Amino acid sequence: MLEETISKNNTYTETKVPKFLEKPDPITDIRETKDYDVVVVGAGSPGVPCALAAVEAGAKVALLQKEKFAAARGNAGAGIDLDASDPADVESLISLLMADSAHRPKRELIELWAKNSGEVIQWLLEKSKEADAKVVDMGNGPHEAMLKKHGYNIKFLTSYFGPKPYDAGSGMIALCKQAQKEGVDVFFRTPAQQLVVENGRVTGVIAKDSQGYVRFNARKAVVVGTGDYQNDPDMLRYYMPDVANLQCKKNGRTGDGHKMIVWAGGKIENIGHTKMCHDFDSGPAGMCDMPFLRVKLNGRRFCDETVGMELMNCYLLSAEDQGHYCQIFDSTYMNKAADWPGELADPEEMKKYMPEEKVDRTGVIRGLINTFKADTLEELATKLKITDTEAFVATVKRYNEMVSTGQDTEFGVPSKYLKAIDTPPYYGIHRHIRLTMACSGVEVNGDLQCLDTEGKPIEGLYAIGNCAGNFYGSVDYPLTVFGLNLGHNYTEGYVVGKKVAAL
Repeated sequence: MLEETISKNNTYTETKVPKFLEKPDPITDIRETKDYDVVVVGAGSPGVPCALAAVEAGAKVALLQKEKFAAARGNAGAGIDLDASDPADVESLISLLMADSAHRPKRELIELWAKNSGEVIQWLLEKSKEADAKVVDMGNGPHEAMLKKHGYNIKFLTSYFGPKPYDAGSGMIALCKQAQKEGVDVFFRTPAQQLVVENGRVTGVIAKDSQGYVRFNARKAVVVGTGDYQNDPDMLRYYMPDVANLQCKKNGRTGDGHKMIVWAGGKIENIGHTKMCHDFDSGPAGMCDMPFLRVKLNGRRFCDETVGMELMNCYLLSAEDQGHYCQIFDSTYMNKAADWPGELADPEEMKKYMPEEKVDRTGVIRGLINTFKADTLEELATKLKITDTEAFVATVKRYNEMVSTGQDTEFGVPSKYLKAIDTPPYYGIHRHIRLTMACSGVEVNGDLQCLDTEGKPIEGLYAIGNCAGNFYGSVDYPLTVFGLNLGHNYTEGYVVGKKVAAL
């Protein structure tokens, strides 16, 4: 993206590209050349399905990965069974997702997910089981609240790699081995460096292995699925300066694909990029949106508690907060919150998330659990690392007073969500919001072809997953559909893999 300045006549004048997008000199010292039909860059949740789908369709495929194994994060991937869903409701869901992203995405890309994802997830489940990956179909389970809220007749397939700490990364490692069995040539520790452009068409990739530079020719197409740019400080500061004080969840996501595509003539989405910032691991994920009292580490309330997890980061971006907050409730929460949206974990299930309990930890990530209970509010404050215990106790007292009147005079939470915190033991979940992903990428059309600065397709070049743009558009990733991001990654990879193999 070009930096711009305003001239004296109030017109915009292009000046220079950001330093991280400056085009390097062409690499010429090639030690070896390899020929393929399709070259896929990035062995992640879009890239592995893409390579496997392409080889199944008869293409000769190379898959390049800069790490020593396939890599991905997350667990659930959503797809829609069109044959068992009301077509009008599917279109309504697409419109809802457009609204979630401030109507900035390209509808055809959300449609591509909605109209193909059922086939893709069914295929993914079958291939993953064939590869001995730990995967199940959760079906409509995670979507029931959303379906009930909107009255949709939609049937979901929801792949789930787990239980935690097993995740989609583990699944992609298994699926990558399956791809190798089926004929994909996988090159680990071989990061792509530049795209080869000849007469306006991308014809290959130059990558670097331990011996030097290798040119991978692509007779039909190059597909880039290298993920996001969260680990490039300059890119992050430029496109999402508001997250400067949040920790990053991933490593090695340095925007390599974004840069290579720009050097080949492409364009990164306009500033206003979408971020994904969550914490589903400190306590039960099903309770993250529930409107329990929320306080910062200074012990003070700070928001309308009906605000969803995907927007919590907006309140916690300061150097002081760094994404930290706590949910507070008491021992009667199972009764008090029984009718709330979400999924309650009972006290026995809650123990898995409590470091002080000696229980089986299956289904959680041990290093991230951060839930506690205490007989007094003062003790709970200490365990949660709340810095001002007096302020915290006063906050709970004030909150209980508003509960008794049925009126939230601070943030206007509806009375049905106001529940007293008055019965020990008291519970608290110390959640820590971190940057999971930068969800914006390069400009693409409805077929995932990369576009140049004039909006024209670059022949031979495709982007998938979170390297591709135009699927999200709001300040934050929407949680409307559980597993949307992995679902759209798998779908884009599979669809493009089949498409380019047939060229």
